[in-house]
Amino acid sequence: MVEELLAAVAVVGSAAVVYVAAAARVVKQYEKGVVLRFGRLRSGVRGPGFTMVVPFVDRLHKVSMQIVTMPVPAQDGITRDNVTVRVDAVIYFKVVDAAAAIIRVEDYRFAVSQIAQTSLRSIIGKSDLDDLLSNREKLNQGLELMIDNPAVEWGVTIDRVEIKDVSLPETMKRSMARQAEADRERRARVINADAELQASKKLAEAAGVMSDTPSALQLRLLQTIVAVAAEKNSTLVLPFPVELLRFLERAAQGPGAAQGPAAENARRPAAGPPAAALHVHDPHLPDPMDAMREMREMREPAPAPQARDDDAGTAGCI
Repeated sequence: MVEELLAAVAVVGSAAVVYVAAAARVVKQYEKGVVLRFGRLRSGVRGPGFTMVVPFVDRLHKVSMQIVTMPVPAQDGITRDNVTVRVDAVIYFKVVDAAAAIIRVEDYRFAVSQIAQTSLRSIIGKSDLDDLLSNREKLNQGLELMIDNPAVEWGVTIDRVEIKDVSLPETMKRSMARQAEADRERRARVINADAELQASKKLAEAAGVMSDTPSALQLRLLQTIVAVAAEKNSTLVLPFPVELLRFLERAAQGPGAAQGPAAENARRPAAGPPAAALHVHDPHLPDPMDAMREMREMREPAPAPQARDDDAGTAGCI
């Protein structure tokens, strides 16, 4: 009798161990469990930790609640301005309703991937090339809304969508490079013209100041001589303005000189060339002025000698 009782206890214990082993489930911290009993959804969603199900009756589906990073394959499309491009993206999403992700869609990952590819092709056709290259934030927001609308019914929320790269044909890249180069050249010419305008205004102001103060012209002439002499040239030809001669003449006459129009006409130099030339020559080199005089003498013909006929009283030319 005792042996039969012990055997029954051993059988019951073994059955209990087998039942617990078959019914025991462990749900991780980042997961939630959805239980289906005879194909019907149980009301409660199992949280993380140890849980029990009825063996051969209940089926536990574990759903990850982590953010999933899914790359969207590159899609070929034609933009609104008829440019062929190839665009790829990346999408970040997570499950917020584990029961809806299991019941309402067969495979929520595959569904999100397909809707992301479709939305990416759609956003390419609705955008211009400039928007794809420079206004990606707005396109990312529009792409996120397009994917998130159907995904909400699947218990999935879209966290973020980013366009990764936009590939252009080689011909389009060369055209854009030429356009950018032309635009830079246009800006350079505008800046140069603006600089010339400002410089001309400053030169006009400087000319007005020099006309009012002749000594400023003399100082500027001396500065020019110093700047040219710094190059260690052997010959220096510098224009000598008439205004400087007038200034030197007035300075030589002194403050007691006669005033009035007559005195001014008397001080005015005779008509002649508008400006003289100051010639500085190195004594160790041949003087170019001597060579010019010799050439002038060679070009001028010698005057023919004349004789007078004393008897006839007439002049003849020999």
